[in-house]
Amino acid sequence: MKILVAGSSGLVGIALGSTLARAGHTVCRLVRPKSASGEGPKEGFAVAWNPATGELGGAGVGADTVVNLAGASIAGGRWTAERKALLRSSRIDTTRALVGALAKMNVRPSVLVSASAIGIYGDRGDETLTEESKPGTGFLADLAKEWEAEALKAEALGIRVVLARFGIILAREDGALAKMLTPFKLGLGGRLGSGKQWMSWVTLEDVVAILRFAIENATARGAINIVAPRPVQNLEFTKILAKAIHRPALFPAPEFALRLALGEMANALLLSSQRVTPQALEKLGYQFLHADLTSALAAMLAKS
Repeated sequence: MKILVAGSSGLVGIALGSTLARAGHTVCRLVRPKSASGEGPKEGFAVAWNPATGELGGAGVGADTVVNLAGASIAGGRWTAERKALLRSSRIDTTRALVGALAKMNVRPSVLVSASAIGIYGDRGDETLTEESKPGTGFLADLAKEWEAEALKAEALGIRVVLARFGIILAREDGALAKMLTPFKLGLGGRLGSGKQWMSWVTLEDVVAILRFAIENATARGAINIVAPRPVQNLEFTKILAKAIHRPALFPAPEFALRLALGEMANALLLSSQRVTPQALEKLGYQFLHADLTSALAAMLAKS
């Protein structure tokens, strides 16, 4: 297939592009005007893409699939008004422009897989959440709702739309786990706040496999929770990670300290509770590569 990928330079985009290229697909990376030609992944072809004007380079013509992973990092900085505006525009405005570009194509792709997040459910305590659960409240929930609404407009164009609601993606090289490893390796790790909040995690390896599964499976559509089937509370996650790297976990981070350091972002990313299950994936028959946190961490941390 010919696959257009927006957000190809991020953690998921790099891993997905490499996997798709090795599988023999033609990967076309959507590159913004200001992007340096020497940066980003080397797999596939660069296609000029200007979200501000909606212009898509001619090399994008004839694509079978579009994967939209664009969006500034949620954890990339304190949530000032300016940062929030960037988080919104890099997701909502970019997705709107991308769907607009697809609308102008004479021959349109058959599927759009567009990123979202389990943040759409908000802080829900011990409630078990599926794709059928109602959205929650708060900045991330509102952001995800608008983000998904823009992607779903592609359905009116005859395009199958999959909303990839990512949980906490675990990868040794980058992302949440990489940030956790440093303090834990120094013996300074510990639970966050009460430790009772649920963490719905998934390995990067499963994320890539699920995205391929969603592309290739014509019955996959709508919201899909991309999380492992066994979420854990933060206290349990902390114990499992500490044991995996043979370090103690004796230094909890109090809620007030996290809020003081990170502001609103602490509540949304570290202290909120989302007990999410992959109901849609299970119904579709997807078999997880890593369903258990202990074995998942062992497999990742064993790699050099």
